[in-house]
Order: sequence, then structure tokens, then C-alpha cells
Amino acid sequence: LLELPADEQLAVSTDTLVAGVHFPAAADPFLLAQRALGVSVSDLAAMGASPIGFTLALTLPGAEAAWLQAFAGGLDRMAQDCAVRLIGGDTSRGPLSLTLTVFGRVPHGLALTRAGARVGDLLCVGGELGDGAGALALVLGQRQAPAEIAEPLLARYWSPRPQLALGQALRGKATAALDISDGLLADCGHIAAASGVALLIEQARLPLSPALLALLGASGARNCALSGGDDYLLAFTLPAEHLAGLQAQGWPVHVVGRVEAGAGVQLLDQQGQGITPQARGYQHFGSDGD
Repeated sequence: LLELPADEQLAVSTDTLVAGVHFPAAADPFLLAQRALGVSVSDLAAMGASPIGFTLALTLPGAEAAWLQAFAGGLDRMAQDCAVRLIGGDTSRGPLSLTLTVFGRVPHGLALTRAGARVGDLLCVGGELGDGAGALALVLGQRQAPAEIAEPLLARYWSPRPQLALGQALRGKATAALDISDGLLADCGHIAAASGVALLIEQARLPLSPALLALLGASGARNCALSGGDDYLLAFTLPAEHLAGLQAQGWPVHVVGRVEAGAGVQLLDQQGQGITPQARGYQHFGSDGD
């Protein structure tokens, strides 16, 4: 039973991760557990919520003690980092998959949602984009890189850090928010649709890490940032008057565009002209070219 004070609301989100779709079937169980919980708690960050607990439904092809011990270790590590407790769940036999439901609390009326972006707002992100997507070729063994390049990218993929504190700092300031899981272009499309506005993204303002640039070059890094997904950083719309204060407090707020009247998401070059992106992001039931 979960009981909240009358002045708080319950935030709930569920994620399912399937072997061969969301992670390699032979993934290290410690890292897999960290990633699974991290990406789930990121949904709470996107709502500005404080974590309460989570449930886990784990389907396994077999019960191997060493695998389960490593998985439990990774799960505990991320749970401690996020200050969230396992409060229930289930296990069953079958192809490897994980379903996590996370629960959080947020002051009544202050939850961040995808709706609410207003014309004139800034479009912002909470850090350097594309590292998780850039790491995928390393995860799959399709590419190799020196440790100083590979390690920070792999860390972003396997151990995403939910921006819980940033989400809470944005309560009462951001007009709309979500976490970037399917790519900046695709996820900004959700804000645009829910808010009834157009989002303009300026390609030259995308924050990119040195490691990603070293691995893929400028063009490849931009593609990962725009449509690669697996960032689990916050994207949000913000009235301009709040920007300086947040940055002065040390929050990693990067302006990447703006909100205008209209619909959809448009990518702009340095001259302000529209660009047709190579891809818009991951589509759960779309074609490869979507």
C-alpha cells in the first residue's frame, strides 16, 4: 500500500526491456540491471518526481545463480544511486525480458508533463547528447576505440544517470518536459504534439561530448544526438527569464532551440534554413527508415 500526503500526487511509469530488442541477449547482468532501472527512473525525473519505489517482473530462460547474483548487484547499485527501493515483483520462465514499474511523488499541480510549451519558450536539454547511441556499436562489438573514448560512452549506455535533481529544480519553471529515449527529434515531436506548438532545433547548438566527436566525427555525432536515442537526459521548454538563474545554480542547461506557433519539429542549419534529417529517431512499431 502506498499512502501520500494530501498535497502530493503519485507519479507512475512502466518500461519493458526485451533481449535482442533493447539490449544484447548476452549482456553482462550487472550492467543490464543498472541500465534497466536507470532508464525507468528517468521517467520520474521527467515528471519532476522524487522516487518512492519500483517493482520488477523478470522473465528468464533459466535460473543461474551467478547470473542472478550479478544482476542483483547491479540493481542494488542503481537503486542506491537513485534512492529508490524494490517493493515488489514477479519472476517467470521464458525469453529474457524485464518490466519495471517506478513510483514517485510530486507536489500537487507541479508535475512536469509534455503539454504546456508556449510560443517564445526556449528549447533546452540537460547535457551532452548522443553518447548512448554512439556507444551502441561498441556494445555490439561492431567497433573498437581507445579506452579514453570508449569508457565514457559505454558508461552513458550501461549506467544512465536519471536527472532527478534537475527535474525537481524545473518544477514551476519548465512548461513541458520529457526524457530523451528515442532521439531528440522524435521525442521533441511528443512535446510539440501535446502542446500544440512547433519546436525548432538549431543543429549548431547541439551539445556534443569530446568522446563522441572523437569516435564518429562531427556529422556522425550530430546524427546520434538528433536521432540515436538512449540519452535519458531531460528535454524541456523554458521561459527565457528562468535560464540565467538555473545556469548560475550550476544546472547543465543547454539551449538548443525555441518554441514557435505551428506544429511538428523542424531542424535548422546555421543560416536558419530547414534541414531534412537522415532519420527522426527510434519508432517502436515503425519501419527502419522512420
